[in-house]
Amino acid sequence: MGRLFWKFFLSILLAQVAATIGIGGTLWLRDQARHRHGEPTLDTSPPATIMLDAAAATLKHGGIDALRDLAATSRRMQLYVLDEEGHELLDRPVPARLREEVERDLNTDGRGHAVAHLTGADGRHYVAFASRAWHMPAMEGPGPRDGRPGDGPGGPPRDGGRGPGGPGGGWFGLPPEFGRHVGPWLPLAAAVLASLLFAALLAWYFSRPIRALQRAFDAAAAGDLAPKFAHTAPRLIGDELAELGHDFDRMSARLRALMDGQRRLLHDVSHELRSPLARLQAAIGLAHQQPERLRASLERIERESVRMDRLVGELLTLSRLEAATALPATEHVDLVEMVDQIADDARFEAGAEVAVEAPEPVTVCAAPDLLWSAVENIVRNAVKHGAGGRVDVGVHPDGTLVHIEVLDQGPGIAPDHLGDVFEPFFRSNPAHNNVDGHGLGLAIAKRVVETHGGRISAANRAEGGLRVTITLPRAV
Repeated sequence: MGRLFWKFFLSILLAQVAATIGIGGTLWLRDQARHRHGEPTLDTSPPATIMLDAAAATLKHGGIDALRDLAATSRRMQLYVLDEEGHELLDRPVPARLREEVERDLNTDGRGHAVAHLTGADGRHYVAFASRAWHMPAMEGPGPRDGRPGDGPGGPPRDGGRGPGGPGGGWFGLPPEFGRHVGPWLPLAAAVLASLLFAALLAWYFSRPIRALQRAFDAAAAGDLAPKFAHTAPRLIGDELAELGHDFDRMSARLRALMDGQRRLLHDVSHELRSPLARLQAAIGLAHQQPERLRASLERIERESVRMDRLVGELLTLSRLEAATALPATEHVDLVEMVDQIADDARFEAGAEVAVEAPEPVTVCAAPDLLWSAVENIVRNAVKHGAGGRVDVGVHPDGTLVHIEVLDQGPGIAPDHLGDVFEPFFRSNPAHNNVDGHGLGLAIAKRVVETHGGRISAANRAEGGLRVTITLPRAV
């Protein structure tokens, strides 16, 4: 067992033992105070109720003499029976305080639950109640009313002095003094043993899943990110420890996905950089071998350098977006004006036909530079892959949202690849696609839109081409 088990065990055990000693000590002190002051009390415990039921059955089936015998031979508690005149059946004195408690119990609701009303075969009525035997003062004088020796409380018991344990009068044949000395401590000892058992069970219950989590963390630190609690259902409703195991599995799955993404990104970056580096080396070698073609080689070197610079810039932008925990400074942006300017730039640079449809002005709260780059990447992507056709850009408000739709007339994307179009370095059918690019534009656009609390999706148009839709919250 680990240290956590013993901490749980000792904490729970000490709490239970303290509660047991506190409650038991309070009851013991109360009983001792009553015993010292000779204050008999009405017994309302379940054994007293059983005694009263036995008295009723004895009177019904055995008569008054049998009831007198029962009252005379009771040991663990004292059974009192009062007749209609208030006399005790065995002529024992009933303390005034005990009579007051009996009257109070009878007047509670007309029939007290700690006092029994008995009716004999001759029609006489009796009142029976119980009190602990040590509450009674010692009896002296004659025995019961019928004068039979040995039946009164002052005489020997009718079983010849044998107690519950046999001839010795004690438990399991032990002397009576053993029961008197050990009996008061038995409930406390039983409570401590029960506390010991339950503390061990609770400590084991709490420490077991924590030890399992510790083993899972050790395995994760060693590189094993496989699910550890996938087949472990919560044992109880609201079992937070079992739910913590499932949270660990979700965390490890997220870490595994991030690590796979980092490895894939490193592979893709290496692949993308290899081609321009190879062309740079070829151009440098050609310049050394053919000095007369130095100008053409320098132009090739310049183009490849620009391409590599653009790739590194896009990678840095994507990395900053993925690592950012909060947006940069935001402001209210006129979305229709931004889209018009992006469309004008696309017409000027590529000579493409770009049409903008915006029925009304729309304002969003965003980081202007980031949102500009996201929309521009999508429009430029539509111009590049639109096969020279018209590109339509629509801005449509919808309650608290605004939708930006970019539609081209290109070949579209294979349905199997629609879910990958926003992944870094994804290019649809690169073998037959001579369009320059690294497949990072749509990935950057997705990160920007999600950072602004929006969403982006792509779908093929029925009439041909691709539809990219951006949904953003409108400014309040």
